[in-house]
This record gives sequence, C-alpha cells and structure tokens, in this order.
Amino acid sequence: MEQHRAVVVGAGIGGLTAAVALRRQGWSVTVLERAAALAPVGAGIALAPNAQRALDVVGLGDRVRELSAWQGDGGMRAPNGRWLARTSARAAAERFGGPLAVLHRATLVDLLAAALPDGVIRTGAAAALADPGDDRRPATVRTPDGDIEAELVLGADGIHSAVRHALFPDYTGLTYSGFTTWRVVVPTPGRPFAPHETWGAGRLWGTQPLKDGRTYAYAMAPAPAGAHAPDGEKAELLRLFGDWHHPVPDILAAAGADGVLRHDVHHMPRPLPAFHRGRVALLGDAAHAMQPTLGQGGNQAIEDAVVLAHHARPGLPPSRALAAYTAERLPRTTAIVRKAARTGRLTLVSARPAVAVRDTLIAAVSRFGPGLVLRGFDGIADWKPPAPAPAGPHGGPA
Repeated sequence: MEQHRAVVVGAGIGGLTAAVALRRQGWSVTVLERAAALAPVGAGIALAPNAQRALDVVGLGDRVRELSAWQGDGGMRAPNGRWLARTSARAAAERFGGPLAVLHRATLVDLLAAALPDGVIRTGAAAALADPGDDRRPATVRTPDGDIEAELVLGADGIHSAVRHALFPDYTGLTYSGFTTWRVVVPTPGRPFAPHETWGAGRLWGTQPLKDGRTYAYAMAPAPAGAHAPDGEKAELLRLFGDWHHPVPDILAAAGADGVLRHDVHHMPRPLPAFHRGRVALLGDAAHAMQPTLGQGGNQAIEDAVVLAHHARPGLPPSRALAAYTAERLPRTTAIVRKAARTGRLTLVSARPAVAVRDTLIAAVSRFGPGLVLRGFDGIADWKPPAPAPAGPHGGPA
C-alpha cells in the first residue's frame, strides 16, 4: 500500500509533534530543519493540561510528566516580595484536569525526536515552498538537494515564517509588541522559594524550578526593537531586577555572562485569513505568534499538531482536511493571541498610580480564593483533543 508523503518545514516543538502525529496516521514524513543541528532555545517550557492531553494522543504524555517538575503552590508577588495573589496547585489540577508541568525545552525536543525513526529529520536542510499544490497536484518544496513533492506540507518555521510569506505574501500583521524577554537556566538556589511571577512597574520576573536540580527564570521589560545592552544582558538584568526579592538576586548571581538569552517579542494581533492554502498548512508561531504572557505559545503549537493530524487522514482531499483544520484552530488561537496581548498590557503597566490600582485589584480578587484567579484560563487549559474518527467496517475511519 502506497504511503502518502508529508514534509514538515521546521523542527521545533510544533513541527516535531506534527511529524510524530502524522506518522501515527500512516504518513511517510520528512522533517527539514535549516539549522545544522537540533538546538532548541536553552530555556524552560511550561506545559499546561491542554498540551499534556495533546501529547497523550501521540503516546508521549506520560513520559513528559515523568520528566517534568510539577508547579507547586505559588502565586504573584510585588518586587519587594509581598504576595499579591496565591495560587493552589491542587485547585488548578481539579479545575483543569492536571497540574502544570515544567521542563527544559531541550528535554522535550529530544523526546519528540526520539519518537521518529532515523532519517526522518534532516538538519542543515534549507527549504522553500515552490508550489502549494491543490487537490489535483502535489505541493513542491525546494531544497539544495532537489525538489520534494508531497501530498501535504506543514510550515512550522517560526515567527518569521518563509512558508507563511509564500502562502500569504500580502500579510503584514506581524508586530513588535514593544517589549523584550530574557531567559536563563541556573542551578537552583540553596534557600527555598515558591514558584512565582512578580509584577513590577513595567517589568516582570518569573521563577520555576525544574526537576533536574536547575531553575528556569524569565523576565520581560519594554525596549526598542533590536536593542541590546552594551555591557551584556546579565548587566541589564541586574539593573532592572537586581534589588527584587529572593530568589531573583541569587539567580542572577548564578547566571553566566553568556547564559542569558534575549529575544524581542513579536506577535500577530491581526489573524491570517486561513491557516492553509492548497496542500500546505501553518502551525505554531508561523500561524499565530502570540505574546508569552499566558505561557501558551508552545502549548498551542502542540494542539495544532494533533488537530491537523486528526483531520489530515491519508486519502482525504487536502481542501477538505485543511479547511477543517483552519475552522477548528483559527478562532481558538485568535482569541488566545488577543487575550495574551491584553494580559501583556496589564502586566507591563508602568505609571505608579496605575500599578497601585492593578496590584490592589489583583489582591482583592485573590481573597475570593484561587478559583477566581484560575478562571482566566477557563477555555484554554481545559481543552481536550478531538475524538478519533469512528472505525469503519474494515477497521479504517468511517
């Protein structure tokens, strides 16, 4: 029986999850990665229950949970250490069907890559979409080693996606958010601390322990696009956060001068008209780049992957399969992109009177218990994957 071929452009978390999911649907898959090696950003990722359930679909959910640290009781703090709101891990698990799992991105990428046979991932393989194809002809991807024809092509090539530009050359909705992020992974400080996110005046810091004895920390602050600190990013973080509460100073002291990652935040507040054209679909940041304020960027890419594989069954006309994918994913991700942007505006309020009002409101809401704080993730963290198609008389999809 002839296998249908799928090409995935980009070997990030979304692209690799899609490759694993498509293989489970019977596709022959090739993953093309421009970089010379799989080298995920050296930082952590928090997988909410929605992403964990998506990984269950591809048989990796339990392994991810084994490798992850569970987010314990913590909450939101002010820079002086005062608690603005407390969160309950138990309440979150009861509300959304499980706790938040935190692990290093490299761990997740390694796990996904190991679920694919040798030869599926081709690194150092720059790719360009030459023809999106249609129901009558395959799509074509151009590589230095020659053209590849495929029944399905996935653009998982990130925020500045070349595949997106090829499909929608007139789209100009990618926007700089006005702030940048820093990320660092260091040995866990000796003095204990609770997981937290700290909101200051136009600045944010978050700290999450990992399971391997390290701690993942992230920070956000307004900055001109493309800016960099002349004396290094660690020095910049010390200026911005050096006098904040424990464990922030200890984490900064442990960070190496070259161990701080800095990335400007771009997002897509104006959605694409569709997530597909012809035989090509977009997923993850290529489709719906969002601000990191809800921690859902990677989670939504994983959701995309399993939903796309659910609809893209071999033999189904691509126009029908990918239209169903767009119909299911575009409204959901558009709403989350916009909610993340609203949260970003609230997080980075800088005027002192506005900061005082914001913090007072957060503290007042938290007095009603963790359920009211968690309500902001209703409809996001409680998502469930689509049910498999019912079996037909010969064992295949009906």
